[in-house]
Amino acid sequence: MSGPGRHDGRGRLGNTLSNLAVAVGCVLFLGGFAWGAVVYKPYTVPTDSMAPTVNAGDRVLAERVDGGDVRRGDVVVFTDSTWGDVPMVKRVVGVGGDKVACCDKDGRLTVNGEPVEEPYLRAEGASSPTSADGGSPASPQDFTADVPEGQLFLLGDERSTSLDSRVHLGDPGQGSVPRSAVQARVDAVAWPMDGMIGRPQAFAAMPGGVSSEGPLPSQAGALVVGVVLILGGAAYGPLAARSARSGRQQKVSTDAH
Repeated sequence: MSGPGRHDGRGRLGNTLSNLAVAVGCVLFLGGFAWGAVVYKPYTVPTDSMAPTVNAGDRVLAERVDGGDVRRGDVVVFTDSTWGDVPMVKRVVGVGGDKVACCDKDGRLTVNGEPVEEPYLRAEGASSPTSADGGSPASPQDFTADVPEGQLFLLGDERSTSLDSRVHLGDPGQGSVPRSAVQARVDAVAWPMDGMIGRPQAFAAMPGGVSSEGPLPSQAGALVVGVVLILGGAAYGPLAARSARSGRQQKVSTDAH
């Protein structure tokens, strides 16, 4: 096929592809946004008790989960009347049936007698938090707690100032809270954009292992691809139409000569 019809067909095809890309992009973008809104809830962290993992004022994204799905090492949002009946953010270090203690001869936290390496207690590049190589112990004060079934033992990453299960050791449950108190699991720091909060591998070998990664990366991917398709499709349509017009004008000019 030659002549103006060919260029008109190219323009129509470009317009169709442009519209299709924009439509698919809108579906991915809106779908990813809606998926994220259903699964995740934003929280603002009020204190530095989880520093350096999460700092005061950070905006985090927490996946709505059932307390029964929580594993050791998870950073969770929970509400318990004994702790003040306001949402708090702490790290789970023990579950029902565990014996949590600190500190061993190297200054480490132990769970059921097994020492736990906790790299999240220090900032990137800082020395080890354990006293074995000159750092600080995993807790300024020694403690031991037997976690009742269905309960969670929670500590802040900033062990020198965090008000956590250690403060409530004299309460029923030895400072633990029921799994039902958990509202969500923190997956990422959204602002400032520090990225995903990883699952500590120190707990991976223990019964139950660590929790799987949430769907946030997939949701973010859908949003990014959606934006690219929308912008790319919106730009391609006019370019294809301009190319078709240019081709027609060139054809007319050639025929005139």
